[in-house]
Amino acid sequence: MTKSLGFWRCWALVVGSMIGNGIFMLPAVLAPYGSLSLLGWVCSGAGTLLLAFTFGRLARRLPKLGGPYAYVQSTFGDAPGFMVGWGHWISYFVASAAAAVAFVGYLGFFFPALSDSAMLSALTGVGLIWLMTGINISGVQSAGVIQLVTTLLKLLPLFAVAGGGFLLADVTDVPATNPDNESLPTLIAGLVMITMWAYVGIENVTIPADDVIEPRKTIPRALVVGAISATVVYVIATMGVMALVPQAQLVESTSPFADAAVGIVGDWGASVVAVGALISIVGALNGNILATGMLGRAIALDALFPKRFENLNDAGAPVSSLVVSSILASLFIGMNYTRGLVAAFEMLILLSTLTTLLPYALAALAEIVLQYRDKAQGIDVSRVGLVVAIGALLFSLFAIVGSGLEIAAYGCVLLLAGIPVYLLTGRRRRALRAAS
Repeated sequence: MTKSLGFWRCWALVVGSMIGNGIFMLPAVLAPYGSLSLLGWVCSGAGTLLLAFTFGRLARRLPKLGGPYAYVQSTFGDAPGFMVGWGHWISYFVASAAAAVAFVGYLGFFFPALSDSAMLSALTGVGLIWLMTGINISGVQSAGVIQLVTTLLKLLPLFAVAGGGFLLADVTDVPATNPDNESLPTLIAGLVMITMWAYVGIENVTIPADDVIEPRKTIPRALVVGAISATVVYVIATMGVMALVPQAQLVESTSPFADAAVGIVGDWGASVVAVGALISIVGALNGNILATGMLGRAIALDALFPKRFENLNDAGAPVSSLVVSSILASLFIGMNYTRGLVAAFEMLILLSTLTTLLPYALAALAEIVLQYRDKAQGIDVSRVGLVVAIGALLFSLFAIVGSGLEIAAYGCVLLLAGIPVYLLTGRRRRALRAAS
């Protein structure tokens, strides 16, 4: 099979998956904290770099389809591998639902009726999910081209609003507020849990590893450069929006970057930014749906998901995996729209982040274990790599603590729902083991 993902497409998959609905909606979610939200960005950015270095080392060691799932399954076996794969798969289709919600929020800038009708909003979000699923069914190469183009286009409105905020307003006037009077560690943990949503997706480039050109070299480079690129954009863009939009208005905004653009160039500029946001969100959704389909296939190849998920169409796309994932994403959109658009978005991103952090933590643990195995076999071990992996593990656990009881309860229910799937695939797994 001809491989189609080089460095720039991989970089676009990293940056495009991260810089999407997260940054375009998070200023509204972070508005109650004002400039204190920078604590979340700094901590999440540092933790994500640790994860990027760790995933890069794992990609060199195990350049396999499946990313964190493949690393954990290869290191610890089927049961832990399944739980990580199941949790990661959940996080992807929930993230797709959140992206669709964010898209509808910005589309409501042009069609206000969308923001007023929960039913119409939900139907529009579901329609977008299936449009992007159809594009991914047409093949990985088509999805990769769209990812690169949308990634480049999305950076323009972000830098425009960020520049306007720093030039036309005073970012030092953004208040630092602690709305619930939490202790500093609790406040930071909560902010990390929110801002980590904007970094979720960094591992997407590790999922289709078998379609990457020179994966041992390309994936680590794309991970690190992509993480640094995204962090710079996040910090300047968030502060630019907060400087331009009053805190009370920003809290209620469903299109914060468009509202910020009004203060720079008026309504026409806001329309341009809103279009840029829509393009950005489509790019993030495209990368997420691609990774969801590939991950489901990777798990099925190890007989931990139904065999149908293995199947590829003539364009090399895992159709069954894509379709089932998009059905579940559509259901999550419907279930959460009764909360209101911003509240639905916040609920979905917290749930998706939680179910992503578990694979992150166990992937970091896999790197630690593999390094100790190397040492036991007399292979030189990088002390820096070991320290980075331990840091990535501790950061992931710290972020999980910030999820709160409600999100943790939902996450546990969703993870436990995978047990019947694991048991039902047991016969096929045993048959494959016996045949080998």
